[in-house]
Amino acid sequence: MPSVSVTCPINPSEDERKVELAVRNIFPDIVLIRTADGLEGESESLEHFMMQVRKQKILDTARKVMLRGISGKRTRMHLNKQVAFVGKITFAEETTVLGTMSVIIEDDDIEALIDKVAPTTAEGEEIF
Repeated sequence: MPSVSVTCPINPSEDERKVELAVRNIFPDIVLIRTADGLEGESESLEHFMMQVRKQKILDTARKVMLRGISGKRTRMHLNKQVAFVGKITFAEETTVLGTMSVIIEDDDIEALIDKVAPTTAEGEEIF
């Protein structure tokens, strides 16, 4: 079972409730706590994230980002939190003006998990 950890800073100009909503729009089952810098949380579900990747037709991008972020049994990626506020996924660089949502996914077989979340495609269609 995968483990998902999310860290999301809250800037002074941001509304904490909106930042929390942004995180929950991508990971609805996450358990969040407030820290000095923002929000941190844990979840065991990638179902909504997986559905959004398919709905938005960004399988290739998600796969590339997740494979690039592999280190041991985990992968790391950054999501744009403003886009997440409206329920969409956009991958971002770690350093952006308003910050990003940092996501670490850990699993005993991380490559198999990535194959499930963002499978290989041919001409935009999943290869089964």
